[in-house]
Amino acid sequence: AGGGGEGGDEHASIGSPPTSARNGIRYGSKFDTSLYDLMKKKTFAVALAVSPSGSKFAIYGSDRKIRILDYATCKTVVTYDERPKVYDSMVQKRAEKVARGDRVDPSGIDAIEYGKRAATEREMDDTLVMSGGTETQAILMRDSGSQLLSLQFDPTGRHILIPTILGIKVINLSTNKCVAIVGKADASALRFLSVCLCSGDAQVDKQIQLARSGGSSAAIDHDNSKKSDALIVALAYKKRRLYCFSHSDPVSEAEKNGDDEEAVIMNRDVMNEEPDADDMMVAGGGRGESENKLGSEAILRTTKGDIHIRLFPNAVPRTVENFCGHSKNGYYDDVIFHRIIKGFMLQTGDPLGDGTGGESIWGGEFEDEFVRELRHDRPFTVSMANAGPGTN
Repeated sequence: AGGGGEGGDEHASIGSPPTSARNGIRYGSKFDTSLYDLMKKKTFAVALAVSPSGSKFAIYGSDRKIRILDYATCKTVVTYDERPKVYDSMVQKRAEKVARGDRVDPSGIDAIEYGKRAATEREMDDTLVMSGGTETQAILMRDSGSQLLSLQFDPTGRHILIPTILGIKVINLSTNKCVAIVGKADASALRFLSVCLCSGDAQVDKQIQLARSGGSSAAIDHDNSKKSDALIVALAYKKRRLYCFSHSDPVSEAEKNGDDEEAVIMNRDVMNEEPDADDMMVAGGGRGESENKLGSEAILRTTKGDIHIRLFPNAVPRTVENFCGHSKNGYYDDVIFHRIIKGFMLQTGDPLGDGTGGESIWGGEFEDEFVRELRHDRPFTVSMANAGPGTN
């Protein structure tokens, strides 16, 4: 792509190979760069961000490693590891400290909370989020929409914002240390994906303000002592909302002033999105009776902690309707795990406690529902146990 003839040289460079003189690079082949290493390690970029100066750029890889690269050499300067095994080790060490009676950070996540978040991370692996926009499993893609992950440098280029399992990490690129985690208190319920940093105050044209106010200076804010407040706008996995973070904390201010914190939170949040299927089911209105029987998530309360289960009512409606019906009428209350094989599987849900009893909400048994995208081929998967075809 490029213009021909005289005077077209500046356009001739569009689409042509980069050169050292024109593009400021110091490599002659992709084999001399770290980008070729991505292919050798069978990973690819899910998200990319360029620093304000253009001297470096960041890649979020499908292997959950964030690589900071120098633009001129295209070599990796530093890598930040966000793979699950890093957090597995962190949680294990915390559990060992607790077992020894050592002091631990109270704001850290325990094994049960981490298990819940890790399940979301595994689910994201099968969606557009971690495939860089490549459709994988159709059912999961429909539920997550077209959400993609992003990261961003701050205006100085000295920090980078990375959405993680703990919240939005702010990393100092000079020290390679995490200096803050934005949204840490919300990370239990929200997995942040995309971030946009809006720094400082808006630049206001005072002449225009004067003209709009008819020449009166009363409309102009002359207070220069106010602290400049940056704003972070974030999106979260499977959420249809915008989440805004700033230095101002209305909850902390409510504590100081003795105000009602719950009322402050209700006034803070603007819930103007259309209610989803779960909201409608809770409200009990606007939907048919059969649809109200179906849910998309369940929590199994056990003596060892909660197990969060995701349901697929659109793919296997009869199975989900049976499960939700029994859950609501107390059928599963106080049942035991009657079969446990360590490292393999466990079973529950039989009112007799031995795996030989039970019936569906319709009485007797019901037919199997097989869906290609839903296979019991990995850990943390829940299926119906039966004695053969059509014996659920």
